[in-house]
Amino acid sequence: MKQLLQDLSTGQTIFVEAPMPRVGEESVLIRSTVSLISAGTERMLINFSKANLFNKARQQPEKVAQVLNKIKTDGVMTTLDAVRAKINEPLALGYSNVGIVEQIGSKVSGLCVGDRVVSAGSHADMIISPAHFVVKIPENVSDEDAVYTVVSSIALQGIRLAKPEIGEKFAVIGVGLIGLIATQILIANGCQVLAVDYDQEKLDLAASFGAEVFNMEGQGDIDSFAKSLSGGFGLDGVLVCAATKKSDPMNTAATISRMRGRVIQIGLTGLGLERPEFYSKEIEVRVSCSFGPGRYDPNYYESGLDYPIGFVRWTAQRNFEAILDLLSNKMLQVERLTSSNFKFENAGSAYKALSEDSSLLGVILEYTSSREARIIRKVNLKNKSKLNPQVANIAFVGAGNYASRILIPAFKSSGANLISILSAGGISGAINGKKFGFSSAVADFEEVLEDEKVNSLAIATRHSSHAEFVEKGLRALKNVFVEKPLAIDLEQLSRVEAAYKESQSSNNPVHLMVGFNRRFAPHTKKMMELLEGRTEPLSIIMTINSGSIPLDHWTQNQSLGGGRIIGEGCHFVDLMRFIVGQKIQSITASAMGDNGQQRWGEDKVSLTLKFSDGSLGTIHYFANGAPSFPKERIEVFTAGKNIQIDNFIKMKGYGFSNFKRLNLWRQDKGQEECVRKFCEAVENGSPTPIPAPEIFEVSRVVIEAAMQMRNSK
Repeated sequence: MKQLLQDLSTGQTIFVEAPMPRVGEESVLIRSTVSLISAGTERMLINFSKANLFNKARQQPEKVAQVLNKIKTDGVMTTLDAVRAKINEPLALGYSNVGIVEQIGSKVSGLCVGDRVVSAGSHADMIISPAHFVVKIPENVSDEDAVYTVVSSIALQGIRLAKPEIGEKFAVIGVGLIGLIATQILIANGCQVLAVDYDQEKLDLAASFGAEVFNMEGQGDIDSFAKSLSGGFGLDGVLVCAATKKSDPMNTAATISRMRGRVIQIGLTGLGLERPEFYSKEIEVRVSCSFGPGRYDPNYYESGLDYPIGFVRWTAQRNFEAILDLLSNKMLQVERLTSSNFKFENAGSAYKALSEDSSLLGVILEYTSSREARIIRKVNLKNKSKLNPQVANIAFVGAGNYASRILIPAFKSSGANLISILSAGGISGAINGKKFGFSSAVADFEEVLEDEKVNSLAIATRHSSHAEFVEKGLRALKNVFVEKPLAIDLEQLSRVEAAYKESQSSNNPVHLMVGFNRRFAPHTKKMMELLEGRTEPLSIIMTINSGSIPLDHWTQNQSLGGGRIIGEGCHFVDLMRFIVGQKIQSITASAMGDNGQQRWGEDKVSLTLKFSDGSLGTIHYFANGAPSFPKERIEVFTAGKNIQIDNFIKMKGYGFSNFKRLNLWRQDKGQEECVRKFCEAVENGSPTPIPAPEIFEVSRVVIEAAMQMRNSK
């Protein structure tokens, strides 16, 4: 498939050729015929991407605060690396697509191959869309009209929040694409509409749909004008569809509203509200969220769980259906909203026109290439090169943030041959594959397993899939490096362990490595030197200021991420196991209890570990601390001496005659060294850097700790 992306670092609009992933159970494969460029949203993205770093920061003050906190904890260089990596991530453009159904998932109902559909898909010649974001188009609605469905649903959702009644009087502030659609829907709903803008051409178009108009460019006092339309009371409701950093549209909305009027923010404007007007009129203010309930709910769009119609009448999908009904009944007219059409291959010209001409409304991209040319499962990224079978010839499974920022560069610098890369959506694999010099981007894991050139796998997918990929890799006699955790439950772990034992009985036993990188950090190495020859047990305290993550994030989900203790806490159990160098005898887990008003999840936890040599350790994994407090503090007590590590940047020794401190310019958690040691083991046939019994021991202990917490609730 070929997809259109925006490079946020350079401002360029680029095409990326990527392998087409397989269609999931709740998904639909669609061959695009047209897609709509949303002038307001996408023009804003283009302008943002063309800004320099300073101006990008000015536009996102909340991100600047996050960066400053990260500098305090992780250091300047590490933070700069993270910022550059984030800015260099291309962004998929578009969210309004029309096409023909080519394949449907096994659990999708109500659609057939060959159906003409609208979806919230991006600008790409082939897309895979969640089934709940796909709706069949009525026969009497053209592709060019139907492509306005998703953007129209954004207007519709804002109107639903306003709850207009027949005969009420509304204003629409900002009559760009969404504002003009909102104007028509309100009129169809039996409301009188006042369209407000600075652009007379757009106001003239609103007037042709039946609206009263007001030009803010010197027409007079808008408050008086609004009262003249409303019998002196003010307007019943105002939809703010403008796009500006200023708060003027919201405050104007309050000025022209009646007592207890409703103001709905649909466009992206400032929210510096002038309290007296809102207070004295008791104005209801609501912010509309995209095109309806389910838009940001993974249970809805990933798992296919619909909201019962008796409780949520208008979901995102049902909003799409309502818009298509309006188009079918000619109650919504969108043909005059199209400013221009471009071939998909000339999308660069379309975006150039968009950035240069603020009067453009709807811009339609047309797709003409054949289906056979676009359903591809493998994309060659560079000419084939000679491979050394003795080194790590790597296939990457997963191309997300951690893989692209940390793991892939580490394998590349360690001398591994980067063979192929696979990602869930195909695009990130193609982008990072080209960036780092992989030979190909692929869509099928089976192809990776069957590739004789590949002797090693790097697994960096969602946690719930790790065990399956590792098990299959081991059974295919591939060396496996997996980003933690190894498994998220005991059943998964037992399958991996069985596969590992089988792999060791072959003529060429393979390596299994989990990315427990902190044991390879420079500060950890120095600590082990200082503790060498110790005769007393250790007392260890690890305080992890992990930071808050919403309870609905996939890492908090027991089925997807395993929870944060399994998904991340395993790092610190392994580090403690490595420092002590003895088996874990027991672990006790205590989680913060719910207080009856709020659920805390599994990220405010204390773990107590006892070891066979008498050593004792406590891991405080807390997500409720200040961002500026050190994220990872390691403290070791033994024989009248102490060692303290903060964030793997600073290290202090107390009671040592030959050591006081070790400070680094850049945070180093041992990721590169961890990968390098794995690659050396593959190349030299030396033992795996982390012995397999320790990997399985730590993995089992962490899962049992999580089970303790869950069973005690």
